[in-house]
Amino acid sequence: MSKIKGKGRRPDAGAAPGGKVRIDLHRAFIFPNRMREQRRSHGYPKLLRLAAAIPQIPYIRLSKIERGEVFARADEIRRIAAALGIAPAELLIDVDAPGFDIAVWAQPFADGSAPDLAEERFAVLLGAALRARRTADSALTIAAVERDYGLPPVNLSRIENAQKTFARWNAATHAALYALFGVSGETALRELIEQRHASGVLDTYLANVSDPAARHERSRVRIAELAAALQEGGDAPTPAPAARPGASAVGSVRLIPVRGGALPQGLIADTITSETVEAPHVAGPRAFGLKVGRATLGGGLPSQATVIADPDRLPVPGGLAALREEGGWRLLTVGSDRAGRTIGYSESPDLEVPLDDCDPARLAAIVAAIFV
Repeated sequence: MSKIKGKGRRPDAGAAPGGKVRIDLHRAFIFPNRMREQRRSHGYPKLLRLAAAIPQIPYIRLSKIERGEVFARADEIRRIAAALGIAPAELLIDVDAPGFDIAVWAQPFADGSAPDLAEERFAVLLGAALRARRTADSALTIAAVERDYGLPPVNLSRIENAQKTFARWNAATHAALYALFGVSGETALRELIEQRHASGVLDTYLANVSDPAARHERSRVRIAELAAALQEGGDAPTPAPAARPGASAVGSVRLIPVRGGALPQGLIADTITSETVEAPHVAGPRAFGLKVGRATLGGGLPSQATVIADPDRLPVPGGLAALREEGGWRLLTVGSDRAGRTIGYSESPDLEVPLDDCDPARLAAIVAAIFV
């Protein structure tokens, strides 16, 4: 098995038997970092102990950061570094440094089982086929796929990025895929995907799903951006934020803009209104008001209320969250399941959203509500 090592990058896995599909067995590791190493060397043999020292970051997200499965934000890196008593930059890795090997870095996170290359290959082809299907039909937006086929955005993203093999998806996801491709079952789906691959239709999309060099480049760029943000002080938590563009201060009162407008499927338009509201002292510099518009969370949060959304804070169980989707913002109550995963719930429409799998840039914690 060849590897990506330093600047001389080469594919880190060969093609599966019977096909010429490049399989990047490390495609889930997009943010290699030194968090595990630093955690263990600074007195935290278990991640759970470190998580207790950083209540602002849910345990599941902290785990995903350490495993390199999600990109951390600058404020998260600062919190982790502060808990460990080190400089934030000490958590970062230069993936272009001589000697860096993604296979060696990822080894502690392996489950010990040998990969099924045939199934890995099909997962990659399926991801490319789903990307091609949505590109060919402009009506298949993320919202439409969820509305018409029952495939949540987080699952759609994970399938398009081949995060799991087909057998690891549940029956409801399988049924959604059969409907999306217009086939009767698994056998027909596999035959259709192979036919589209053989015709060359998927060639344009394969590199975006599973290309070691492309993954490496994305990691390099994002880590460089994160390093720059840390150096410049970007995204630092600010206890007493000043007014920003779109907000105004009257004496000691900070006024922030209100967004809103009722949209289908319980969404709230990401549109600035003529209204402003007073920001609570806990609100970060990017906080904004969001008109509820309808009682999507039940009677406890009436439609005439305005909530204060803070993108600089991650939602935590027991609170509320705003999730930015393709069509607008969605309000969710936040809880956790038995596995400790953070879940967002909506009552109308009835939805469950795994928040740990969402891009944190799309999430905002609700820090206050105004009832009128």
